[in-house]
Order: sequence, then C-alpha cells, then structure tokens
Amino acid sequence: MTSEERLKKQKDLIEEIGIYFDKEGFQPIAGRILALLMVMDKERFTFDEIVEELQISKSAASITLRNLEIRGDIEYITLPGERKRYFQLNRKNIFTIIDKFEKKLLKTKKFLNYVLELKENKTSANAVFFNELLDLIQLIYNSVEKCKEEYKSNEKNNS
Repeated sequence: MTSEERLKKQKDLIEEIGIYFDKEGFQPIAGRILALLMVMDKERFTFDEIVEELQISKSAASITLRNLEIRGDIEYITLPGERKRYFQLNRKNIFTIIDKFEKKLLKTKKFLNYVLELKENKTSANAVFFNELLDLIQLIYNSVEKCKEEYKSNEKNNS
C-alpha cells in the first residue's frame, strides 16, 4: 500500500470512527478529533493542525477541545521552548474506556431494576426479558472486573 493509499484509508477511518462516536452521544466534531488523535501516525496535533486537518472552525475546535479535556479523553502538552499546545489522547489510565463502559452497564442496570420495580405484572414478557438482561449485564460486569484484575496482576508480574 502506498503512502497516499494509507493516508486516504486513515482519513476514511477518521470519518467512520467519528460517526461511531456521534452515535455514542459525542458531538460530531468531538468524535472526529478523537478519531484523528487515534488513527493518524502523528500522535499529537496543535490547535491549528486540528482545525486544518478536520476543516472545522476555530471556535468549534476550541469548545470541543476544552470539553474533551474536561472529560479526560485528551490532554495537552507543551514542548520546551515552544508556546504551542499539543493535543493528544489521554493515555494515563488504560482503564478509562473500560470504566466508562462499566458505568454505562451500571446505569442501565439501575434503570432496568427501576422499570421492574414499577411493573405490576412481574411475569410479563417484558419483565422476564429485563430480568434476563439484568442477569447478563451482571455477568458481563463481573467478567470485566475479573479481566481488569487479571490484567493488573499480569502487569505486576511482568514488571
């Protein structure tokens, strides 16, 4: 694959990942910024480079970068002797994405439990379905926790 072909595929992937994040509730620009930082070989970009690469307005970029920083998805660094800020993915905690997934699971579990609590007919088709879904959510949650602990244990043993 030539450099041009790879660059085209990377840009296509940025759009695809941006759409994924959009469907996950992110602002469209936020998803594209995250995708840019994930996909491109260059791992940190200046504000102006982000604006140029994604063809977005400076005000939209500024607001979105601030929001992503507050959420903990990205961070910026400065290089010695430079005034520019370089934005990159926040890689300080490998479990950040997994923790967010777990929070979604717990929130879904909470809502489903409340739905079931309010159901008059606890044996209705929906109630049975929600109970099975709750069991599966708990199983997934427990498995994720177990995997995290196993990963941490392996990391300690490999250190």
